[in-house]
Amino acid sequence: MPQLDTSTWLITIVSMIITLFIVFQLKISKHSFPKDPESKYTKSPIITTPWEKKWTKIYSPLSLPPQ
Repeated sequence: MPQLDTSTWLITIVSMIITLFIVFQLKISKHSFPKDPESKYTKSPIITTPWEKKWTKIYSPLSLPPQ
């Protein structure tokens, strides 16, 4: 039974990969991508809250007196 000659497999596989790479590059280069969307400046409404201008003390649980 004759053995399979694998001496040309490397050249075949490398040439196939290079060919696929070139084909994909050509397909991608012909594809037109949409332009980046321009961001619209949206001004957020300023909401005033009563505690914005007041100083409020925040108590840490450790600084509270023991109960």
